[in-house]
Amino acid sequence: MTSPHADRLARLQALMRQTGTDLVAIGPSSHMMWLTGLDPHGDERPVMLLVGPDRAGFLMPALNAGAARQVTDLPLHCWSDDQGPDAALAALLVACDADRPGLSVVLDETMRADFALRLLDALAAPRRRFSADTLGRLRAAKDAAEIEALTASARLNDAAVTAAFDALREGMTERELQEVIHAHYEAHGARPEFTIIGFGANGAYPHHHTGDTRLAPGMAVLIDSGCRHMGYPSDMTRCGWFGGAPDPEFLEVATVVERAVQAALEVARPGVRASEIDRAARGVIEAAGHGERFLHRTGHGLGLDVHEPPYISASSDAVLEEGCVFSIEPGIYLEGRFGIRLEDIVVLREGGAEILSGLSRDLRLG
Repeated sequence: MTSPHADRLARLQALMRQTGTDLVAIGPSSHMMWLTGLDPHGDERPVMLLVGPDRAGFLMPALNAGAARQVTDLPLHCWSDDQGPDAALAALLVACDADRPGLSVVLDETMRADFALRLLDALAAPRRRFSADTLGRLRAAKDAAEIEALTASARLNDAAVTAAFDALREGMTERELQEVIHAHYEAHGARPEFTIIGFGANGAYPHHHTGDTRLAPGMAVLIDSGCRHMGYPSDMTRCGWFGGAPDPEFLEVATVVERAVQAALEVARPGVRASEIDRAARGVIEAAGHGERFLHRTGHGLGLDVHEPPYISASSDAVLEEGCVFSIEPGIYLEGRFGIRLEDIVVLREGGAEILSGLSRDLRLG
């Protein structure tokens, strides 16, 4: 493997020794991509990366071995369709010094259940957990190259969302506005990751499915969108009002949500628990009498995946480290009327939270 993947593997193995972990098992996933650069074809044929404190290797279908060898120099324990994977898996466990009873095993929480059960069945009395304190912890703190890519993706997204607000026209549908955003992504070498367009009352559903609702004067507009650029995604939400003077309560609610964002930003710094950031944002909204209308956590991590640790929720005791990248996105949702969510992605620096976007959270009114 070439840097940074060799360095990441070495850091994982060092952390395994610190945490008393005997084996980390990873399926075809963003975990595998982050650790090795390999993104193998995923189907029903078992593919796994097994990592011991000193050795690592792949369980690999023979028909995928040639393509895998172009990406990684880790050992491949290959199997063919007529043989099945069991003998190759047993050999890989021996190679990783993992053919002993009572191993402490970390499972990739995104691995197919049949892959995971095949591995567990091959082990004697394993003690298993998921990746939060090993691979998940490493992935949560981004390196400089990751932050550069995430920032570039955020800035491209800024321009796409700006183009969308500039394109608002009476009678257009949510899908037509989504097409404006996607066209901007594609024209600049990115691809759409997701887009939520909520006109009027649709904005009160945090995960509204963009549809055929038409824009009319006197409607709130919510745009939550992200692209994938340089291998990494963006994610941002901005709100506005189309046609005529905004509903006074819309302006009042937007002020509360902005204050919640600012409260979370003030608290966010290395060494703080995720729940403290959630508490800061939620406290502002509760004090304004809208606590029951804040329907979700304050944020989520962003990396290779749009949603990954750390999760900024009331139930999370995760201690955030320098380099963590996550969203701050409080919202207030008035069913039947409108919803307001303001979202930025931040990276934790020594002195606090740095916003990756350059686009103001000010409402777009017009």
